[in-house]
Amino acid sequence: MGILDEVVIYTDGACKGNPGPGGWGVYLRSGAHEKELWGGERETTNNRMELIAVIEALKALKRPCRVRLYLDSEYVRKGITEWIRGWKAKGWKTASRQPVKNVDLWQALDGLVHGGVHQIEWHWVKGHAGDPGNERADALANRGVPD
Repeated sequence: MGILDEVVIYTDGACKGNPGPGGWGVYLRSGAHEKELWGGERETTNNRMELIAVIEALKALKRPCRVRLYLDSEYVRKGITEWIRGWKAKGWKTASRQPVKNVDLWQALDGLVHGGVHQIEWHWVKGHAGDPGNERADALANRGVPD
């Protein structure tokens, strides 16, 4: 395999009430190219929006990439890098034997990350703390919230 394109991605989710109307946002940058994505659902949770943002970001990549992914959700970052192995080993149950919440999205993300072709570095950033990429993803997530 040749040299992979490098892509920087910022993702965020937003929810007005939890549950309530929510949105997700993605800001991608590769060299001089930038892309913005957003969407939302009328009745959802913040965690679902955070997960969908990452899923949509990875689905938007057209070829194998080296990805530096920045998100302010420890739920998503730890879920995909730490917790998921145990969930899968236990038949998608938590340590307390409860069904994993948002299992449909975790399974989709698992396929993109562990069954996929991208090399992904996961980076947590503090939300609403002035990081320009995170602020942009947050604005896109809020744009995605249905009226």
